[in-house]
Amino acid sequence: MGKLKTNKSVQKRFRITKSGKFKKMRAGKRHLLQGKSSKRKRHLRESDLVSSGMEKQIRRLLPYA
Repeated sequence: MGKLKTNKSVQKRFRITKSGKFKKMRAGKRHLLQGKSSKRKRHLRESDLVSSGMEKQIRRLLPYA
């Protein structure tokens, strides 16, 4: 059987943790920041874990992760 292709856009967006979960950055920190509170922007800096339902899709796109 041949090699599987890795989805490069998914590879750039997610990192795998030691326990095997996927880590991602939160959305909403690119533009229109003056209307958002400092607390909201501060929390957007933190990374987040991917939900279990979405994790199955990501594993399919990253076969060697």
